[in-house]
Amino acid sequence: MAGGQSTRMGTDKGFLEFQGITFVERIINSLKPYVNDVIIVSNNSNYDAFKYKRVEDIVENSGPLAGLYTGLYYSYTPYNLVLSSDVPYINGKVLNLLIEGFDETLDAIQIESEGKTMPLVAIYKKDCLDRCMELLQNGERRLQVAVEGFKTKTILLDSSLEKYVKNINTMEQFKLMENGVAN
Repeated sequence: MAGGQSTRMGTDKGFLEFQGITFVERIINSLKPYVNDVIIVSNNSNYDAFKYKRVEDIVENSGPLAGLYTGLYYSYTPYNLVLSSDVPYINGKVLNLLIEGFDETLDAIQIESEGKTMPLVAIYKKDCLDRCMELLQNGERRLQVAVEGFKTKTILLDSSLEKYVKNINTMEQFKLMENGVAN
């Protein structure tokens, strides 16, 4: 998901470049071995340059819950690996944990790192679609509220893997990243 207002960063995070590769390219490269299709959920048509299916929020201005709903709506698969555009370090170690931890009885599986759950480093069943719409129709925008209502498993990351799910949300964090400083 590459939506959001980017108010803390001041620019679209997906297009930030680190070592010559944009955040969104890094994330797609990590995803590709695990998925059949990549769908970019963003209202920004500049993402079309990546040559993957891009879809705009069906329910506008309704936060990450609307982004998840839109991605699930356009997906053709029963299970969907969902990542935000601000986790440029994501890699196969973390994605394997999600995939290996998922089972058919779950609606969702997410990561917990440094005491925070990460509903945008997760797998969701397409069956979550209706509940997402129900919440959106009731004015809810927070993805965390939806996740709490799903049958969700949370995987606590080992401290050695936490660096792979670091969110880069501010220009200060990005500058630290560029300078090789763990943030």
